[in-house]
Amino acid sequence: STGINAEYGEEGVMLVGCHKGENVKVAKPLIKEEMVAAGEAFKYQEPEKEIISRSGDECVIALCDQWFLEYGEEGWREKTNGCLRNVECYFDDTRQAFERTMAWLHEHACSRSYGLGTKLPWDEQWLVESLSDSTIYMAYYTVAHYLQGDIYGSQPGSASITPDQMTHEVWDYVYLKSAPYPTSSTIPRDTLEMLRREFRYWYPVDLRSSGKDLVQNHLTYWLYNHTAVWEDEPEMWPRSVRANGHLLMDGEKMSKSLGNIISLSEGVQIYSADGLRLALADAGDVLEDANFNTKQANAGILRLHTFAEWVTEIVGQLPSMRTGPKDTLLYDRIFANDINRALSQTEVHFGNTMFREGLKTGFYEFLTARDRYKELAAAGQGMHRGLVERYLRAQITILAPICPHLCDYLWREVMGEGGSVVNAPWPAAGPVDDSLTKAVEHLMECVHDFRIKLINYTKPNVKKGKSITPNEPPNRITVIYANDYPAWQEKTLNYLKSQYNAKENSFPENKELLQYLKTVPEIKPFMKKLMPFVAFVKEQVAVKGSSVLESHLSFSERDLFLQNEEYILRSLDLDDIQLVESSSHPDQKLVADVCPGKPMCKFEKCSLDPVTESCVTRVVNIQPCTPHFTMNFLVFDTDRVEDVIARMKRMDRKLKTKQVNLFRYVDPAKGPRQMLAFDQPMMWNKRPLDLDTTVEYDPDTRALKVAGKVLGDAICYTVN
Repeated sequence: STGINAEYGEEGVMLVGCHKGENVKVAKPLIKEEMVAAGEAFKYQEPEKEIISRSGDECVIALCDQWFLEYGEEGWREKTNGCLRNVECYFDDTRQAFERTMAWLHEHACSRSYGLGTKLPWDEQWLVESLSDSTIYMAYYTVAHYLQGDIYGSQPGSASITPDQMTHEVWDYVYLKSAPYPTSSTIPRDTLEMLRREFRYWYPVDLRSSGKDLVQNHLTYWLYNHTAVWEDEPEMWPRSVRANGHLLMDGEKMSKSLGNIISLSEGVQIYSADGLRLALADAGDVLEDANFNTKQANAGILRLHTFAEWVTEIVGQLPSMRTGPKDTLLYDRIFANDINRALSQTEVHFGNTMFREGLKTGFYEFLTARDRYKELAAAGQGMHRGLVERYLRAQITILAPICPHLCDYLWREVMGEGGSVVNAPWPAAGPVDDSLTKAVEHLMECVHDFRIKLINYTKPNVKKGKSITPNEPPNRITVIYANDYPAWQEKTLNYLKSQYNAKENSFPENKELLQYLKTVPEIKPFMKKLMPFVAFVKEQVAVKGSSVLESHLSFSERDLFLQNEEYILRSLDLDDIQLVESSSHPDQKLVADVCPGKPMCKFEKCSLDPVTESCVTRVVNIQPCTPHFTMNFLVFDTDRVEDVIARMKRMDRKLKTKQVNLFRYVDPAKGPRQMLAFDQPMMWNKRPLDLDTTVEYDPDTRALKVAGKVLGDAICYTVN
């Protein structure tokens, strides 16, 4: 009696029958109910695809008596949706999975007739099935220690309450704020108040951690049941849920057939407790399956061992380190800023249960910042004791949640701090100066770029099959920098900034940009350079963010290079550096592409002896059994002692990160030739030279002097 326009399927229109003219989607369920009511049809169900049981048989749907929970009830669903809106899910995928589940979830079979479980209160021939059971068991945890004396519940707890005393009225009073006092209970009132207070202290659930596969069932029921039990108390509803994926072993699913299953006890034996925790934290944070990489786990153990050795070594060097103000030197301020950034970022990551990210910022990148400070300090006045001590306390404290045993050992035994590191407060982080972060990153990028260009400068070139003699190794680098962009580049930057989409981190198509830029008078003469510059800016924005679009850097490029001259020279193994502002360079065509943040370098071999007053000096290492030997080089008039040490470090790369101390002989003639007796200290005939002391050349004696004392042709040094 009905007809359907089949061409359009459910989007079609009924052509005949009592529902003629209605959409198929609307008429279909109505016709179904009419046919069932008239006895012309009956409902049946079948799986959406073939399902095979563990026994290998094909499964069918059986019509059985069953109890259902009506999760589709509008009022209950709306209340639970309101709960979900206030739950921290950490990932959008988790929230969307909850929303999809609530959209399709209606009736759920909540009982079964066999197995383990709780009897259904209103029909005890049934058991509550496992996914529906224990959805608020964490509420029981809050008072469990008062109710049971062991894990099995065979012994009464500290409150001496028997199971039969815990009636429904008692549970209501403990859990529900509005429940009346159970006057029929034999439990003392003080005990009931204690249970109630304990529950109110611990609840609600701050964090539920579970597998992502349970979002579509158990975790959704968990939200529903909380809103049902504490219907009038939203403050008792869950606050956050952290779903996670499964664990892979070296990129493969763990299974007995592959033989790659490792139990926790085996993992501790193989990798140690802290090594296993480090590898698990580094396995992954997001919803995708985490990957336990055995090679990384082994490398992590070596990294922890190296870190522990370094802490032990550096604590012994603390008394000899520099003290005083911590903010006068640029590299000190950079390191202090690195500590603040590591502390603040790691606190956020740990608070969001992103342990891999926290490990990255609080250990791996923190170690990189430490090594960078060592290199910069070695080229300057050495490391500052206060900053190193702050770093040690910060590093050990923020690593302790991942590696508590090693950190507790370093905290107690090596650092000599009182108490356990697990009781130490989280280190206070100061304000983070982004300009310092950008400055040091720019310095590292520039030195890396200079190094590559130096290699290309000195390696042989081959053109048309002919080998060209390589350039002579240079000893000077000229760095050309720019304080301001040329007018055409500044105009381009300002327009790009106005067209930048911060949300999507994108720009319009180049064709659209070009339509406007080619009309700007300042840009027209530079059309050939325009699009390469636009491409460069886009590339930098993708890596460094929108700050690239500013027409001025947040730091002085000249001061950055000037205060790290020795580091640049030592990194490139050169002797001299010249800084030139691009606008004052004689060849403007050569430096046309130089702009803020994009310096240019030039290498050359030249004479570096502008001071004729100098002497060849022999510098002798007086320590036995060391890899450091005697060096001979020129020491000039007006050289400072720290200049001499810097020259030594460029000649002997093994001294790069070491602390070097220079000494003069009391008798410059006999001193180098005197034999030490066993009862004499090594330094009895030597005196230390301060770093800021200036060397003077005496033209009458043609000798070098320090503070009026003749140095002679030899001085000595020690290495820490």
